[in-house]
Amino acid sequence: MPRIIRLAAAQLGAIHNTDSRSHVVGRMLALLESAASQKVQVVLFPELAFTTFFPRYIIHDEQELEAWYEHGDVTTNAETRPLFDKAKELKIDISVGYAEATEDGRHFNSCIYFSGREGRVLSKYRKVHLPGTAEPYDDPDAVNHLEKRYFTPGDLGFQAFRVPGLEAGVPSGERGEPIFGMMICNDRRWAESWRVLGLQGVEVVFCGFNTPAFAPHTRNSLDKDPEQSERMALFHHKLVMQAHSYTNATYSVSAARSGYDDGKYKLIGGSCIVDPEGVVLAETQTLEDELIVADCDLELCRQGKGKTFAFEKHRRTEHYGRIVAQTGVIEPPRIGAHGQA
Repeated sequence: MPRIIRLAAAQLGAIHNTDSRSHVVGRMLALLESAASQKVQVVLFPELAFTTFFPRYIIHDEQELEAWYEHGDVTTNAETRPLFDKAKELKIDISVGYAEATEDGRHFNSCIYFSGREGRVLSKYRKVHLPGTAEPYDDPDAVNHLEKRYFTPGDLGFQAFRVPGLEAGVPSGERGEPIFGMMICNDRRWAESWRVLGLQGVEVVFCGFNTPAFAPHTRNSLDKDPEQSERMALFHHKLVMQAHSYTNATYSVSAARSGYDDGKYKLIGGSCIVDPEGVVLAETQTLEDELIVADCDLELCRQGKGKTFAFEKHRRTEHYGRIVAQTGVIEPPRIGAHGQA
């Protein structure tokens, strides 16, 4: 029996460092209303959705820096609460990314899954794979990416979760509650992120992202052509979303922050919904605020999970120890004249 749920990615165009959270939330509310009018059940918003991508800047003033983070409960804070109140009113689920400041003074690049039907947070994820550097580049024209300066690597791991009440086409208890997982931006490039979720039977992976169109100091110092850089950034984004959806037999939804932040820093679009065979079902066509929607039959995940990627039948964990025992590259020894050195 089909298990169809309607999913959406809510792409956000440029957000400037002068834009208030209330202004951005107003744009998000318009996308949420549009999703509700199309009977969408779950909407994904991007990474760091409420502000410009502030980790590109060196910020020395502590008070100024702290103002970029969400302190306390993001679902009830004055400027961000209207988004969650509207989700409850519309009875629609949302996943949204934000900069989190904890009570003990730590800072994370986080996202939550909020059930509008139940009016509560069902799961939180904190970004594990932080890209970039802690210090700015010496080149004054460089596009800095300072997540290592402003965030701590996530401590919650990649935890899949079931969504009660979001039953997809079958009676409760009969594979009805879907299994979701979340990751953020750079996590999508790492096969380990997906495989950990795949080993929990994940059926939909949500991934918000902010990806520079041109950042040669971060990605490839040989790439000096902004147009080529943007093409490759978009290619690599779709490559990993499609490949890892296929290798873990899961749907995936990605939502971009795109366009020219602060009128200067271009971010790619390419928000997309991908099926378990790696096929793109829907993709944004602009760098503006844009909603894409797809009906996803979760039963289609069973083909890959039961055959090509039937983990319990085909995985050989006795050969995978290096993946968790080793971080950096250790090259093999050279082969001498009489064989292995």
